[in-house]
Amino acid sequence: MGNLNSELFAAIDSVADGANEHDLAVSVQELMKKYRGKVDPRDIVLASDTDVIAYAAYRLPATFAAARSAFETAAAAMPGFAPATHLDVGGGMGAAVWAASAAWPSLRSTTVLEQSAPAIKLGKRLARRSTGTAVQGSEWERFRLTGAVPDGPRVDLATMSYVLNELTPQVQEEVVRSLARRARTVVLLEPGTPEGYERIITARGHLLAEGMSVAAPCPHDGTCPITPGEDWCHFAERLNRSGIQRRLKFARLGFEDEKYAFVAATSEPVERPAGRVLRHPQKRKGLVSLRLCTADGLEDRVVSKRQGETYRAARKTDWGDPWPPPENPDR
Repeated sequence: MGNLNSELFAAIDSVADGANEHDLAVSVQELMKKYRGKVDPRDIVLASDTDVIAYAAYRLPATFAAARSAFETAAAAMPGFAPATHLDVGGGMGAAVWAASAAWPSLRSTTVLEQSAPAIKLGKRLARRSTGTAVQGSEWERFRLTGAVPDGPRVDLATMSYVLNELTPQVQEEVVRSLARRARTVVLLEPGTPEGYERIITARGHLLAEGMSVAAPCPHDGTCPITPGEDWCHFAERLNRSGIQRRLKFARLGFEDEKYAFVAATSEPVERPAGRVLRHPQKRKGLVSLRLCTADGLEDRVVSKRQGETYRAARKTDWGDPWPPPENPDR
């Protein structure tokens, strides 16, 4: 995993070093304006080489980090799942391709569907710098996502990251259901906002309706116990910023936290934890408070120092972790 991290970030730095940084900064500002508005799926936002390099430097590391974290959580719930084939829809420059290879080293082939020709060009260029089999040998097809994904051979894994927001509700359903019919396992990511969570919950319902089971993050297939409008399920992944990221973001901090919502659904056997930690644990002297999602609903658990090993496990537990930890089955 660490090797793919460094390979991807080095590849991004390499292509960014050859570009005019002022032009990249201007492109970033224009891209952010477009993405903050409603993106029309008929529009090709990443329309030039400068656009895709700017987007890669500005956003690709965070997208990769979120996808990798979600995929690793899904992989932990499916210890027997060793996918060989991967379909990534709306894949941009391949963040999910790199992330899936980090989470599932068994992958041998990946097909990326993407509508932007410059994004495909840069994605291939980045992939050539990887030593990962599935990344280096990934195939790219130009495809505009306006409905169900095309029929084709069944794949082990299908992914789609930060794309649902660009689609109408009807197209979202068509795409998600078609992915469930094409793949043994489907993982979808959206921004970790209330709106992103709502899209994920809706997609989760479509995947369940197609006969799949939830592998992660939910520890159950039941209705989400979170009351709409009061809270939302999301997670965060911290990543170090490169020099060009800090400059393009006008940022002083050397790190950022990428917040995301996701669902992984599968037809494979799953080993779900009893609960999932939904917030940063509150750690006080002799006490740890955990907000959990369980099959019985939301639960606030307080673990005291008197509980010995369980307390020590709680002190090490973080937001998004399973509870109880696999090495500490005592509830």
